Amino acid sequence: MTDTIRRFKAAAVQAEPAWLDAEAGVAKTVDLIAEAARGGASLIAFPEVWIPGYPHFLWLGAVADQVPFVGRYHAASLASDSDGLTTIRRAARRHGITVALGYSEKDHGTLYITQTVIAADGSVLLHRRKLKPTHVERTLFGEGDGSDLKVVDSAVGRLGALNCAEHVQPLSKYALYAQNEQVHVASWPCFGLYRDLAFQLSAEANIAASQVYAIEGSAFVLMATQVISPAGIDVFASTPEQRRLLTAGGGCSRIFGPDGRTLTKDVDEGEEALVYADIDLDEIDLAKNAYDPAGHYARADATYLVHRREGRRPVVREGSPAESVFPAFPSLDEEIPEP
Repeated sequence: MTDTIRRFKAAAVQAEPAWLDAEAGVAKTVDLIAEAARGGASLIAFPEVWIPGYPHFLWLGAVADQVPFVGRYHAASLASDSDGLTTIRRAARRHGITVALGYSEKDHGTLYITQTVIAADGSVLLHRRKLKPTHVERTLFGEGDGSDLKVVDSAVGRLGALNCAEHVQPLSKYALYAQNEQVHVASWPCFGLYRDLAFQLSAEANIAASQVYAIEGSAFVLMATQVISPAGIDVFASTPEQRRLLTAGGGCSRIFGPDGRTLTKDVDEGEEALVYADIDLDEIDLAKNAYDPAGHYARADATYLVHRREGRRPVVREGSPAESVFPAFPSLDEEIPEP
């Protein structure tokens, strides 16, 4: 059992990715980790596919127009044993901070929308993939499975994570609530896409989804979002119609308490910043006294969830034990030079 800090400071990222550039993305990640540590944070949460940035090209035209981006996106994605991810793990250890990283994971020919939680000693606590990519994301990313709905013990409490519209999947949420989640990382892209065209994709709707998660789960929720600038739009949009569909700004990072209160000050949607909040895990007991939908407020005699936690594999060797779906991460045993 990991020793838990009951009171600590947490940070959620609101920043623009280094679009389609893994090396620059890793460097910016390391800088933000250092900044959060200087700010006194014990935990930092990053947005969905922070590296190499959200693939806005999926939403901006015909499939044929996406082809030039696909190879670039694969090339800029991180494998579990990549130098880039190892560099980030070393940064977590150097600064003594838990890091919840969102990135596009490359596993041979398949990409996944992945969240990896790295402990303050650089070890990997949680590695999960989005169960169902949303809408057009399915043309680029593979799917996770029941083993990706997991809450783990960490130095900052029982920690879980979901990506983007997984926060409107009631059964997936309930699977985490039932594992006594205390701190939840809600990773999102920016909300400048389809502004005024699809309210479901708006900042307002998805702030509400994150806040409801905090209330239902009686958990602290770190909502981390991306920002896109006019220069970022230029990466993806080349026609007036595309520029109409993707607008600048879209950041709305914040942290919610287990009773749903917003604990951070709002930041302008185009501003890059870390938002901080003081976390007191003992507040969860008071919140659960009112609502505990997977505990004393549950009615398992009426409804209950079946959660299949086995990893899904396309090939199973007959007569062999189930193989782990947790990928191999390189050892960090070597000495880390002082910064």
